[in-house]
Amino acid sequence: MIITTTNTVEGRRIVAYHGVVTGEAILGTNVFRDFFASIRDIVGGRSGSYEKSLGQGRELALGEMGDEAQRLGGNAVVGVDLDYENITSGNGSSSMLMVVASGTAVTLE
Repeated sequence: MIITTTNTVEGRRIVAYHGVVTGEAILGTNVFRDFFASIRDIVGGRSGSYEKSLGQGRELALGEMGDEAQRLGGNAVVGVDLDYENITSGNGSSSMLMVVASGTAVTLE
């Protein structure tokens, strides 16, 4: 399965369009990771645990999107867009990370 942010694949011709496909991943974050991330925000530096969560969410969303494209008969997804969102509960006590991948399922020659 070819997955690309471009609208074409060099050297390949699109012979069929199968429609828009999406993949979503929602990952919970825990209180310890949130606590240490807030400390890193104050003193500077990177949050390895959040970076790992972002990577996991991206891979899950892209995989789900590719599976949907395959179910529709496609062998590639073009024009892929990734969106990230932080979702917090009404009282702000819990947080979740949402990753959404969307693109157009196509068949390449």
